[in-house]
Amino acid sequence: MNGMSRRAVMGAGVGIGLTLTTGITAGKPAAASPSAAPAATTAPRVLAGDEAAWADIARLYDTTDEVVQLENGNWGAMARPVLEAYTRHLGVVNRRTSFYSRREFLPDLIRARNRAATQLGCQPEELAFTRGATESLLGLISGYNRLRPGDGVLYADLDYDSMRQAMGWLKDRRGAVPITLDLPLPASWQGVIDAYDQALAAHPSIRMMLLTHVSHRTGLVLPVAEIVALARARGVDVIVDSAHAWGQLDFRLPDLGADFVGLTCQKWIGAPMGLGLTYIRRDRLTDIDPVMGIVEGRPDDAMSRVHTGTSDIAALLTLPDALDCHDRIGTPAIEARLRHLRDRWAEPLRDYGAIEILTPADPRMTCAITSFRLKGRTSLADNKALAKELLDNHRIFTVDRAGLASGACVRVTPALFTGTRDIDRLVDALRIIGRA
Repeated sequence: MNGMSRRAVMGAGVGIGLTLTTGITAGKPAAASPSAAPAATTAPRVLAGDEAAWADIARLYDTTDEVVQLENGNWGAMARPVLEAYTRHLGVVNRRTSFYSRREFLPDLIRARNRAATQLGCQPEELAFTRGATESLLGLISGYNRLRPGDGVLYADLDYDSMRQAMGWLKDRRGAVPITLDLPLPASWQGVIDAYDQALAAHPSIRMMLLTHVSHRTGLVLPVAEIVALARARGVDVIVDSAHAWGQLDFRLPDLGADFVGLTCQKWIGAPMGLGLTYIRRDRLTDIDPVMGIVEGRPDDAMSRVHTGTSDIAALLTLPDALDCHDRIGTPAIEARLRHLRDRWAEPLRDYGAIEILTPADPRMTCAITSFRLKGRTSLADNKALAKELLDNHRIFTVDRAGLASGACVRVTPALFTGTRDIDRLVDALRIIGRA
């Protein structure tokens, strides 16, 4: 089986010339006869273990040598070609200032949005730029105008803190009744679906719910399409937090079936910080109020529902460069590689000593992110100490996470520049800790 081409820098476009020689180019299956289809579907798994090819990709990133960096969930490093593009765009904007922004920026903004829409499989008018997924989701939650006093709003322990607080805010501002759900641990595909189904059945007053595609706490990947379908059948709208999904999971927005989605470009797409997207399906636009009634541009465009003030113009201009860079590796290959790195540490340690792995082995429910803790050590203090031990004694950087109904944990998040040696150092460290 041929691997990934090791020609990492071609000097054209954004600088990456990766070609998957097993029938997939730029993350999409090449045209092939039905008999050739299995090769296209298995190629990413094979490529995931090609260490020489991924080492070439890793060299596109300027990374710290202070620690083994396994906390890449906060935001993603830009590959060097993207950073160079950002620097170039920033120089132009800084030099031309308002002479550029007032005359030429809007067409460039539309081109960037068109590029994102193509990537996400939606109409450009259904997308609006924000400064991150948090701003996108807060705008969707606060702007959702179909709630009446007494209507229920549902959210889970795996959802992001700011969004959970915003759902609670609806009690004071909309008279909504917050309803919380603790997702099952250990989780299973059907078990998670059943948990949401039972919550919806038990609370027929629910009219809107928050659903996290990939949990920032544990990395659990939820069966979004199935849960959205359950909610829709009961007349419940779903706002999907897809911040950690876009770029590391191979999907398009129509696959989710959701009408309202918040995304970020600075995590797994590898764009500059301060760049997110709000998705509102075209025929649902009137169900989201503009921010404080401020409408700019066409009222039938999702951009009319967002008001951020002056944004980082250079970051917006760099999004197509980041998407080009991302596409030359391909989301299927990225997803397989990140899951390969995750499986290399999480699965060997699943039943080892005192280590408790908080996500299942089911590949439908895993991604780069996975969390662990020591059995019975569920306090935030315990897990802060655990992350500190990994850093102080093993020079491995992770992060503690709280908010789970079952207790706190430590999150591990590799990136495209992470090598198997880094993962093996984590395994060695956790074997020591787990048998202590």
